[in-house]
Amino acid sequence: MRLRTSITAGLALLLTAGTAYSATSAPAKPTRSAAKPAASKSRTKRSSKHSSRRERGQKAPAAERISEIQQALAKDGSFAGTVTGKWDDSTVEAMKKFQAGHGLNPSGKLDALTLQKLGLGSQTAGVAAPMPPIASSVGAKAAESAQRR
Repeated sequence: MRLRTSITAGLALLLTAGTAYSATSAPAKPTRSAAKPAASKSRTKRSSKHSSRRERGQKAPAAERISEIQQALAKDGSFAGTVTGKWDDSTVEAMKKFQAGHGLNPSGKLDALTLQKLGLGSQTAGVAAPMPPIASSVGAKAAESAQRR
């Protein structure tokens, strides 16, 4: 009888302590509709570190990179001008000549495949995403028998 009373008193104490703790914890966050009136649709400018918008499109390569491209075009024989580090008309024409000679779209613009053909690009340019390894026939048979069990 005394044990039952002690257990009951202990549970009651835990229950009241849990209730008191949850009441003092952080209050619920207000909903979005309560924070901003629905009638107001005007936008206000937010202050942040990144207030300027990011420019769309690809940026022009640096002068050092253009020099590397011009040197690679000259090594191929497509570019006969002086390496200046500027993307000028003679560089565009040399790029078109190189692209046409290597089976690429002769746009005169830089792309991953052109850089790869010049020897300046990534080894994975223009290649599809990696495929998961194909299980060997022995491993596949083992997996099938494991699934049947």
